[in-house]
Amino acid sequence: MDLLRDRRLGALLVVVLVLVSGAAVEASIHTYDREPFREVGNAFLLSGGSEGVVADGADLAAPASSFIKFTNVTFWRTPESAESHAKMAHSTGLVQAILFEAADRDNIGGSAYGGQRSICCTPDLAKLEGCKQGEVIRRPSSDDPDWPYVLDTHFSGSHLSVKLEDEVVRITKTGMYNLFFISCDPKLRGLSMSGKTVWRNPGGYLPGRMAPLMKFYVFMSLAYLLVMVVWSSQYIRFWRDIMPIQNWITLIIALGLFEMTLWYFEYLNFNSSGVRPIGITTWVVTVGAIRKTISRLLILSISMGYGVVRPTLGGLTSKVLLLGLTYFLASELLDIAENVGTINDISGKARLFLVLPDAFLDAFLILWIFTSLSRTLEKLQARRSSVKLDIYRKFTNALAVSVIASVAWIGYEVYFKATDPFSERWQSAWIITAFWDVLAFVLLLVICYLWAPSQSSQRYAYSGEAADDDDEESQSLTKGTDGDVGMVKVDKDRSGGVSSAFSLEDEAEEDKRE
Repeated sequence: MDLLRDRRLGALLVVVLVLVSGAAVEASIHTYDREPFREVGNAFLLSGGSEGVVADGADLAAPASSFIKFTNVTFWRTPESAESHAKMAHSTGLVQAILFEAADRDNIGGSAYGGQRSICCTPDLAKLEGCKQGEVIRRPSSDDPDWPYVLDTHFSGSHLSVKLEDEVVRITKTGMYNLFFISCDPKLRGLSMSGKTVWRNPGGYLPGRMAPLMKFYVFMSLAYLLVMVVWSSQYIRFWRDIMPIQNWITLIIALGLFEMTLWYFEYLNFNSSGVRPIGITTWVVTVGAIRKTISRLLILSISMGYGVVRPTLGGLTSKVLLLGLTYFLASELLDIAENVGTINDISGKARLFLVLPDAFLDAFLILWIFTSLSRTLEKLQARRSSVKLDIYRKFTNALAVSVIASVAWIGYEVYFKATDPFSERWQSAWIITAFWDVLAFVLLLVICYLWAPSQSSQRYAYSGEAADDDDEESQSLTKGTDGDVGMVKVDKDRSGGVSSAFSLEDEAEEDKRE
């Protein structure tokens, strides 16, 4: 039974550290509003936060540029606990703040004779390890004997509260730092805390794992701006021949540029102030949810042949819009939960509850997209539309590659998190987030290339082979009055007459098939 309890407690301690290491990375100013302590083993514990902090490279004589600052941290005990002590007593309860780097996590706590592991020192551990009974077990780090860093605070008499002295802890080693407030006094059951801690890196208040993303969003903004300039020039030049699909592509490029720019300024504000205003962050994630929704609906519409094989989606329009609205709501709720405020506000189960609908909708979209693509390719083959068929084959290949890359990256992300439960590789964690933005951008470039407003003769020089068959669209290149090359599409029927490329009979037939 003792061995079983030991394993359970050891597992519980690991779970506490894992939850903390992946939770409090969204705010460099951690605010506590009468946060309650919870019982873990033989201790009462409250997580103060966990962030990657870069070492202070400045001269030790100069003001610290990388630090963790305790401000107005106050501990509150219950009236019953306070009344159990005499008014003139000197020390009537100890609370300790423990700050340690993730690599030194095993230096906190211990076990006697291989038995149950404890956070607080017991009589047996006091004999074995020389710790002081009633305090947290702490062994010095091999790199710095002053770490883990401990701050002690004692209640006096029958006072209900005690304030921790404001202190600035300078960070001289780069790492993932964890902060816990712990009490080993059984009489302090019901303990709570208020105040705040300020975590700062040399470059600002932005947490270490998020700092590279600010530069990343600068590059992404410039990339979207370049695409917007090139696309707009072609869009204006060939505005008379613009298809509906190209209008939606223009909107997605604009939304992508807007989103990346907003993310940069949101991070810039976070870096300078240490907090994330709810209004600004909500706007950013909303723009992102709109972009992702429209992008997915565009890919689905293209797969159905909208604007290329068929003029409208017919009876499927309402279903596509309903799916888009559902996806937007799921994506918006998930992004708000992950970005607005702090991740501490959402538990693992709550996040899983929001991730599952988003993942299910993505899987359903992929299935619908490839089913529609298969039907569109069959139709183009039957009509012998070689030009459009070639474009759609390239589009299908690009989608297949993106899906394979997505699945592979999800596998890598699971491996990354499974092999790094304490976020010790936090300096490279930003790549997990950045990949999805890069993948979406690359797929957008492919769509821009395949459906570019500039319809050059090199891409559409198939009029010769098109004229060989009566069922295929013939395309003739003619020069306009301004010297630009325009494209005139003619669809010959078997009787030699000219018919519309989008007949009502074909549309009704397609709607039935879909």
